[in-house]
Amino acid sequence: MSAKPPVYVLSDSVGETAELVIKAGLSQFNGECDIQRVPYVEDKTTIDEALQQVVETNGMLGFTLVDPELRHYTNEQADKLNIEAIDIMGPMMGAMEKYFKLEPRLEPGLVHKLDEDYFKRVEAIEFAVKYDDGRDPRGIARADIILIGVSRTSKTPLSQYLALKRLKVANVPIVPEVEPPEELYLVDPSKCIGLKISSVKLNDIRKERLKALGLGDQASYANIERIEQELTYFNKVIDKIGCEVIDVSNKAVEETANIIMHMATMK
Repeated sequence: MSAKPPVYVLSDSVGETAELVIKAGLSQFNGECDIQRVPYVEDKTTIDEALQQVVETNGMLGFTLVDPELRHYTNEQADKLNIEAIDIMGPMMGAMEKYFKLEPRLEPGLVHKLDEDYFKRVEAIEFAVKYDDGRDPRGIARADIILIGVSRTSKTPLSQYLALKRLKVANVPIVPEVEPPEELYLVDPSKCIGLKISSVKLNDIRKERLKALGLGDQASYANIERIEQELTYFNKVIDKIGCEVIDVSNKAVEETANIIMHMATMK
């Protein structure tokens, strides 16, 4: 037996929640315990085996079991064996069920699933930053979606918005003087989306951008002939790829993102 008092954690998931609660309680007593997890509990036999270990080591028990039958069985058997047992989830779920007047989902590991969802979102955001504006063409092969467009077609904000939906997005700027990366022509065209915009709308957007930067609006960046040249080249690239195109001329980022997400679910 360990020199430290043993505390056993039973869980129908990984047991992380129960362990954190027990550690929080221990911190109030300046005590240290040997915490032993018994994860993925699905039957009474596993519970019996764990309870026997608790008895043999003179330990105590903390458990998070969402299945009412297994929870009741654990409480009942622990009482018979005179084990100090803490039902961490039961009282909380009972109170919430009464308050919300709803039946619990009784699905193990939902907290852990939420954590996974969070980390997937963070990963997608980091991906969007790393592969923004064609910085590294290697991201094209790894992306869920590749946005293609000339400057000021909302590629970056769209990438970030879609990343919040856990989609890994790379975006590639189209400039007549620069050949698009070869990877763009090798990837599955269904992952590519061209962002089309009218020359008049793009001209207005770029003029406002130059004003915001304290620059005159006579630069070639906002020149209508230059814009027409860029859009013609954009059309050639898109035709070569053979991908879907969305006209973003009069669309908000959220509206375009919803169209893209719908297209992604249809694949």
